[in-house]
Amino acid sequence: MSETPIARALISVSDKTGLVEFAQALARHKVRLLSTGGSAKVLKDAGLAVTEVSSHTGFPEIMDGRVKTLHPTIHGGILAKRDDEKHRVAMESHDIAPIDMIVVNLYPFVETLRSGADYDTCIENIDIGGPAMIRAAAKNHNDVTVVTDPGEYESVIKAMDDNAGATTLDLRRFLAREAYARTSSYDSAISNWLAQEQGQTFSKRMTVAGRRQQVLRYGENPHQEAALYRTIDKRSGVANAEQLQGKELSFNNLNDADAAFELVSEFDEPTVVIVKHANPCGVASADSLEAAWDPALACDPVSAFGGIVAVNKPLDAATARKMTELFLEVIIAPAIEEEAREVLAEKKNLRVLETGAMPDPADQSMTYRTISGGILAQTRDYGRLDPAELKVVTKRQPSEQEMKDMLFAWKVGKHVKSNAIVYVRGEATVGVGAGQMSRVDSAKIAASKSADQQGTEGSVVSSDAFFPFAD
Repeated sequence: MSETPIARALISVSDKTGLVEFAQALARHKVRLLSTGGSAKVLKDAGLAVTEVSSHTGFPEIMDGRVKTLHPTIHGGILAKRDDEKHRVAMESHDIAPIDMIVVNLYPFVETLRSGADYDTCIENIDIGGPAMIRAAAKNHNDVTVVTDPGEYESVIKAMDDNAGATTLDLRRFLAREAYARTSSYDSAISNWLAQEQGQTFSKRMTVAGRRQQVLRYGENPHQEAALYRTIDKRSGVANAEQLQGKELSFNNLNDADAAFELVSEFDEPTVVIVKHANPCGVASADSLEAAWDPALACDPVSAFGGIVAVNKPLDAATARKMTELFLEVIIAPAIEEEAREVLAEKKNLRVLETGAMPDPADQSMTYRTISGGILAQTRDYGRLDPAELKVVTKRQPSEQEMKDMLFAWKVGKHVKSNAIVYVRGEATVGVGAGQMSRVDSAKIAASKSADQQGTEGSVVSSDAFFPFAD
């Protein structure tokens, strides 16, 4: 049936955003409401006529509410095929009334996990009855409308308004797809958490789930489609940043901003990172962001044009003013002071992101990369050098400043595409060579860029490649 009238709806939601207004709209269409626990109370307090599920089934909620909707009267009402004679006979013989709509969002497992709750609390926030009803309704979407997100309320009511209290098959199919994605994502979060609790890095089966944050104008190239999905990963960064101003972020903007922010998180001192095409073209640390800006820019001012800038301290007005003297695509910071916002607002197209915090460079969460027919998974590159454990094997001992510069170069080199060569002097890059098939070519490029600006004399050099002989 293309259009299915809604006569009875079961409502059991954890997120009660917009619930009363949605239920009032259902009541306007003469829909009978079934509900449970807190949802029923909210609806009754709003003056709506509600039948408790326990009254509908003739069976009380038991085991602290763990068992309430897991009942043949509920699931028979959801799963019955309305055009199947055997199903109709079974419903009549067992006194099962059809349920035409399920409005369910799940116990807040992810939110509970993010709150730092203990193991038992997390377990109690694993929903059982909700996913069972959602999956049943989604399977029987030919006859049943399944609503799993408050963001879907408006489209459901519009469909009912346009179709005399019925929903269309196209809408039900769309909602069923969203429902299965919802339960899949929910189970994924639980599975990954349990694996983490058991100290298991790589489970036998891998699940990765995310919620779409936005559809992008296009991908890496104009002919590619792309979207940004946010995972349950608590790591601070681009995906959960607030965009304060500027044009819509592109695929490449997001990729480059992530590269810049991950690199700047390696440093404790005020640091500025400038990135172009996912590689740093200037990095510097100083006593303040303003003092770090000039040497970071001086490393490669040509490449910095149209680049992405990341800082690891709250962005101040003085530094912001210097930044706006150059055309930039994105600025990303853990915080942006009010005066700095006013300065940046003068550049209306400049994309400005505020993350609220810095990512932990020692975090060992998982990263993924797709290959044809598979996914490569690995823990994040959390390696750091401890100066106290370093062994000097050269005849000349490095000076204190040279040691600082080498440690600085090591951190930068970690984020430069291989083969990587990084020249550093005074805790600022003076030349970067990236992504070449030969480390010799990377070294030549880095030295060449440095010669154009300030030269490599007195600098240290780091490489991610092994040097088996003098090239």
